[in-house]
Amino acid sequence: MTEGTADDGSRLFPTRPYVGASIAVIRGARVLLAARANEPMRGVWTLPGGLVEAGESLAAAALRELSEEVGLAAEVIGVLSPTEIIVRDEAGRARHHYVVHPHAALWCGGEPAAGPEALGVRWATLDEVAGLTTTPGLIETLHEAFARVRGKEASA
Repeated sequence: MTEGTADDGSRLFPTRPYVGASIAVIRGARVLLAARANEPMRGVWTLPGGLVEAGESLAAAALRELSEEVGLAAEVIGVLSPTEIIVRDEAGRARHHYVVHPHAALWCGGEPAAGPEALGVRWATLDEVAGLTTTPGLIETLHEAFARVRGKEASA
């Protein structure tokens, strides 16, 4: 059994949190979102991202996941506040536990296409995101990402 995973190799009821990285790709007044293809939270809108591999930096993981999930490249401009996602079962046990480190990034060109880990992709404004079913903490992360981009643009 791999440490932190169930006997069946799933990520259910881990012995410790999984570390993930995600990326908020900003294009003007819009951010790239992907609808999750896998559980937990299948069909929910979120940032492209996934688990960090051993020996991989957080930013490298975010860029790799962006490429794998939607086929885009971006310029990372900074790490954002982490988001902790804990989904509990009816007995209160941690069924899923992820600590996700999001990154703010600038779009470098191209159009996204949903890969095997995404049911769909879309560019959305913050107002549009507010009307979607999203992963926990997404809107706060997006506000921080847009502020980081504005800060970079102001200092340029």
